[in-house]
Amino acid sequence: MSALLEVQDLKIAFGRSRREVVHGISFSLEPGERLGLIGESGSGKTVTALTVMGLLADNASVSGSIRLRGRELVGLADTQLAPLRGDLMSMVFQEPMTALDPTMAVGRQVAEVLLLHQHLGHGVARGRVVDVLAEVGLEDPERVADAYPHALSGGQRQRVVVAMALINRPALVLCDEPTTALDVTVQARVLKLLDAELDAVGASCLFISHDLAVVSQLCERVMVMLDGDIVEQGTVAQVFTAPTHP
Repeated sequence: MSALLEVQDLKIAFGRSRREVVHGISFSLEPGERLGLIGESGSGKTVTALTVMGLLADNASVSGSIRLRGRELVGLADTQLAPLRGDLMSMVFQEPMTALDPTMAVGRQVAEVLLLHQHLGHGVARGRVVDVLAEVGLEDPERVADAYPHALSGGQRQRVVVAMALINRPALVLCDEPTTALDVTVQARVLKLLDAELDAVGASCLFISHDLAVVSQLCERVMVMLDGDIVEQGTVAQVFTAPTHP
């Protein structure tokens, strides 16, 4: 089985000085696999995921290779990457209020993903949105679809973001600490939902977190980043019970 995502010698730098923050990392992700990416703040976890999505700022410089289903992503223009985002790959961000447009009803925001990639009519898209909001456990999905982000709780907003990320059944989902902003009880519910939804769509997942318990619950393999390098990787059992790096 060939890897879904293959990252080779990825280097990421910023600014005129080209200050390097990720130093030639390599890893792969198989179809349907969950890979945890852990490390302290500033180690390069989020910037790695944003690079895969092609969402870095204009002052970023990227070298190396990122292949998704064999297609090279490094060097693609934004117009070439846009059709892949939300369709072949998607991302669940840490803070849903920054991922959602506060001026637009959430149902319309989720529907945009369908309208863009599947070219559905508005009525069909609305029906699919209501269905998927119900699938992620939101009560009264018709009301939620018509609500604005500020009118929903943090847990509800994060469920909307999960629905948006998974509605087109992407092959790859990148999750950037998607439950950090939630309280413990809501966090457990969202993780259970995410686990079930990833299984339902058969998606691979790169799951970024600093919470080892969450990673051990959701992932099969884990990588540890430190100062822009991957210093250890293996199965969750190997890394958590018998780590080799100090």
